[in-house]
Amino acid sequence: MILHLDADAFFASVEQAEDPSLKGKPMAVGGLRRGIIASASYPARQRGVYTPMPTVQALKVCPELIVIPGNFSKYRQYSDRIFGFAEEFTPWIERTSIDEAYLDLSGNRQMPPGQVARELKAKIVGELGVTVSLGAGSNKLVAQIASKLRKPDALVEVPAGSEREFLAELDCGWLPGVGTKLAERLRAVGLKRVRDIATAPVEALEAVAGRFAPQLQLYAHGIDARPLNLDPEDAKSYGMQETFDDNVTAPEPVLAVLRTMADELMSRVRRDSRAARTITVRLRYSDMSDASHAFTLPQPSDLETEIYPLLPGLLRRVWTRETSVRLVGLRLSHLSAPSVQAELDLDGRRSSKQREAARVLDDLRARSLPVMRGHSLRQL
Repeated sequence: MILHLDADAFFASVEQAEDPSLKGKPMAVGGLRRGIIASASYPARQRGVYTPMPTVQALKVCPELIVIPGNFSKYRQYSDRIFGFAEEFTPWIERTSIDEAYLDLSGNRQMPPGQVARELKAKIVGELGVTVSLGAGSNKLVAQIASKLRKPDALVEVPAGSEREFLAELDCGWLPGVGTKLAERLRAVGLKRVRDIATAPVEALEAVAGRFAPQLQLYAHGIDARPLNLDPEDAKSYGMQETFDDNVTAPEPVLAVLRTMADELMSRVRRDSRAARTITVRLRYSDMSDASHAFTLPQPSDLETEIYPLLPGLLRRVWTRETSVRLVGLRLSHLSAPSVQAELDLDGRRSSKQREAARVLDDLRARSLPVMRGHSLRQL
């Protein structure tokens, strides 16, 4: 099951979250003079403002429009937090833009997709004050259309097996690859709705859509084989996994492996001058089914000692079946520059000592000296 997340008028929503007096008013984010509108609130859209309309024209169609200059750095911070929340439900995310993403929920066996969507929506609006629209479906095509169909603040689920019925009455322009010109040609020959494309003879469809016709007809039937792209350059993560020689039935050996993985991964994180906010534990049961659970820290960390206390809870959350485990994995993601906040906390002296100890260990390992933390002995 795929969940598509689409933030509602994202830039404008961020500005409204930081200045509640803007809520319910026609406002937009964009260039004040010669620029264009980058994001418009829904009241502004109702008055004819759209993106990327020139700001001068927007002020003509809506003289009361409030225009605020953009702050991309701020929007990026909100975006990172939104996707950090998403990673608490699944580590498999394809971010397609600053405010859109596909989430693969196949590894989350603790709750149905609808519950994931409801909890994710509640968390984002509760923590950030912005709304998102979510669509759940069996593939990217259906999930994306479902998220956009009833914006804003929407949640639409399409049960498996009902994809064609869900799409049938929609305008042909909803299908991927159907731009304005192709949509006009399709409508001109009577292929106005998705159902018309689904039932049209392939030869007739090829006369309008050319070589794209077979794929277009598959889309009209709700069939989409496009996989999620989980490894974009700007979403680098650090991960390890280990398959046990014999299936494991007790948590302590698994925790020992996870702590050792945390040592290795955090060492790589420090080497790259990075810090991670999201920690994901993944299990593969003896029947080959997978499950995962993630936790996002309040601020980025590059210390394994800050990860250790989280591992038992994460393992309990993901190991919910009375079944043995054959594989365990750990992933660190939601990366950024190291935070200096830890040095400023009341507990900063302890953090400073932990960081110094980590640096010593990194130095010893770099010289190929046989050094390890005590928990690694459980694996020998």
